Amino acid sequence: MNNLKNLRGTVDLLPEQLIKWQNVEKIVLDQLARASINEIRTPILEMTELFIRGIGEATDVVSKEMYTFIDRGERSCTLRPEGTASVARALIQNGMLSNNPLQKLWYMGPMFRYERPQAGRQRQFHQLGVEFIGYDSVRSDVEIIALAWDVLGKLGIKELNLEINTLGDLDDRLNFQKSFLKWLEINKNSLDLDSQNRITKNPLRILDSKNIQTQKALENAPRLFNFLSEKSHKRYSKLKKNLEVLKIPYVENFNLVRGLDYYTHTAFEITSGALGSQATVCGGGRYDDLIKQMGGPNTPAIGFAIGLERLILLAGKELEIPRKTDIYIINKGLIAESLAMNLSRKLKNYDLLVELDLSGASFSKQFKKANKLKSKSIIVIGDDEAVKGEFLIKLFDKSVNGNEEEVISFENDIKLEKWIKNNLLVN
Repeated sequence: MNNLKNLRGTVDLLPEQLIKWQNVEKIVLDQLARASINEIRTPILEMTELFIRGIGEATDVVSKEMYTFIDRGERSCTLRPEGTASVARALIQNGMLSNNPLQKLWYMGPMFRYERPQAGRQRQFHQLGVEFIGYDSVRSDVEIIALAWDVLGKLGIKELNLEINTLGDLDDRLNFQKSFLKWLEINKNSLDLDSQNRITKNPLRILDSKNIQTQKALENAPRLFNFLSEKSHKRYSKLKKNLEVLKIPYVENFNLVRGLDYYTHTAFEITSGALGSQATVCGGGRYDDLIKQMGGPNTPAIGFAIGLERLILLAGKELEIPRKTDIYIINKGLIAESLAMNLSRKLKNYDLLVELDLSGASFSKQFKKANKLKSKSIIVIGDDEAVKGEFLIKLFDKSVNGNEEEVISFENDIKLEKWIKNNLLVN
């Protein structure tokens, strides 16, 4: 008896489930291509030091959630928990910024975090990320928010809400932190235990606490917004005005700080009311100090990430419908089967979904299989057709309009192409 199972927090994606994944991915990647964004692929496995330096040692991700181990070379390795630090490392290591200081990049793939599995979030999950590297203007913030908003809209996702905040620059945050730490010491007992532990490690993350008791206490805390320089205020005002021009509705959330240390200025999240409590679909922000902090040149940047599992939960049912088979090839007999195999290869050059029946079953059983697949058309090749060097092609799906059927010679590619164009490629 086989008791082998997948690990908790990992799932098998089966062929029928992947229909929706592939349809969603195609829509997303088409949108990214239209926006002239290039793909980058980084390793799943990285040095642990990359995430400690890039994300921040005191963050929940690094301190609690990473899959880290020592390999045979006594190196500390980590399965990537997010994509931005890896992209920054790749940019620096490969000298990409010296050739082109402005880069628009996207990545997609599995990430790993040890946390309680929940709807739309597993321990191995999949993420799409977009990074605008070298861009410092507010317009780049607006463009990347609009891109995320439009990608989700293109997938037909409903009840979308955009929340925005500004975290200012490093000086703004240091000024705020002095005042905030004084308030935290006085109000420590009003906070939940997790937030109390963060006071000495990562006080800004307390603002993002989901604990109701802590949220209530924070209503009387100093606000980062009140410690922003005039320059930071102007930047944030421009962001809001540009979003209004684009008619992208937003809500200000001054407690939105995101979970990672590297964010500066703009932070944003897009949530969906259709997801319940775990509502965040997309999160992102500006990280002007990260690349320099990791040993690269002083490089402004902004990006976002979208969890694909949550995207799949929210995308419409119509994306679960597989593409119909265009031609099902029914064939029986030694010569017929050989001719059918050759014809099948030829037909795939027409961007058609072709299925060649390999069962050797009776014609009636093959017809039933074509019917079950709802194939748009069928080709029939039996001994009679093989001897004559021709095949019958006919429409099988009554919803497809065109010439009912035609007998075509195996050598007559022009006639075959004309039939395909008139009956399959026009629908």
